[in-house]
Amino acid sequence: MAILSTLLATGTDGRWHPGIGDPSVIGWVTVVAYFIAALLCFRALLLHLDRARTAPNPRDERLLALFWGLLLCAMLVFGVNKQLDLQTWFTEVARDLAKRDGWYEVRRRYQVVFIMVIGLVGFTSTVAVALLLRHVLHRVLGAVIGLGALATFVVVRAASFHHIDLLLGRGPVRLNWVLELGGITCVAVSAWRQKRLVRARLDRPSIAPGQHAE
Repeated sequence: MAILSTLLATGTDGRWHPGIGDPSVIGWVTVVAYFIAALLCFRALLLHLDRARTAPNPRDERLLALFWGLLLCAMLVFGVNKQLDLQTWFTEVARDLAKRDGWYEVRRRYQVVFIMVIGLVGFTSTVAVALLLRHVLHRVLGAVIGLGALATFVVVRAASFHHIDLLLGRGPVRLNWVLELGGITCVAVSAWRQKRLVRARLDRPSIAPGQHAE
């Protein structure tokens, strides 16, 4: 039991400690899902890097390679954080600062501002990505949606609103499982489809001069 306690990210004192944050079956399933998604992102990255050398429009392929490279990093970070549970550490640091500086009683106000700012940043970033990939957005739309869902989920959990925590963690099939695994699935399926989409484009008839590819 002593060994098990040292492995838990949240110890018996209720504080965050380095270790395994969610040793449950669903916790490890989620970690495996993150790394499977990361592997599929890596495959998509290599695919688009290869296509950038031969495609008639290499710029689009380079943009897609960059997108999948960033998504690969995000899946790895989210997967590691699933067990390190760094958002709990962040919440504890913020709580300690609030108590020390005397604004703990009005912390909800700051939490609301925090969520609004992060939401605005997330929305702006999503729009920026959509504009940057506007010519190929239909090829990665599922991944963009999945990444947005995962980022929102992590931030909301980090804000630690009590009623939101209760909503996410209630019932035999918890909403937080659905949100997190759903986001991972969107990313993984989109990454897996990249090879088929590239083959479909290669099988299209050649475009006559003056015409524009979709």
